[in-house]
Amino acid sequence: MPENEAEPEPEPWEYSLYIPNDLRAVTVSRRTLRLILTMHGLISLVDVAELLAAELVSNAVRNTKGPAALRVRWSVGVLRIGAWDADPEPPEPPRPLDQAADHEDGRGLALVRACADTWGWQPLSRHGNRGKYVWCELKAA
Repeated sequence: MPENEAEPEPEPWEYSLYIPNDLRAVTVSRRTLRLILTMHGLISLVDVAELLAAELVSNAVRNTKGPAALRVRWSVGVLRIGAWDADPEPPEPPRPLDQAADHEDGRGLALVRACADTWGWQPLSRHGNRGKYVWCELKAA
């Protein structure tokens, strides 16, 4: 390839993993995400992405009684990781990380806020079920 030609941007892709309300889903989600990112050559993002996905999925499973889903999307150098759950209530705002360390729970979104480039949430309906989608993004280095 000539020196002045830029490497083409990888094609966008997206995966969804539907999970039951079961704490074992956190491990399944982490391992699935690791495999997806490895297969797409995004190994440098795996460790942080696994941490973020585990926090989002854990919140979805622990704080709701219904099904959940992990969604992973790559587009234009940005990895978006999100978790859908069946509870339409907004997530509790994250505490500052230094304050969250003293509590038994409530650290998840503080970690997401600290490790992700950006994060947010939105109400979402899926297959007639109301809920929310909490997401975060990591930019490729």
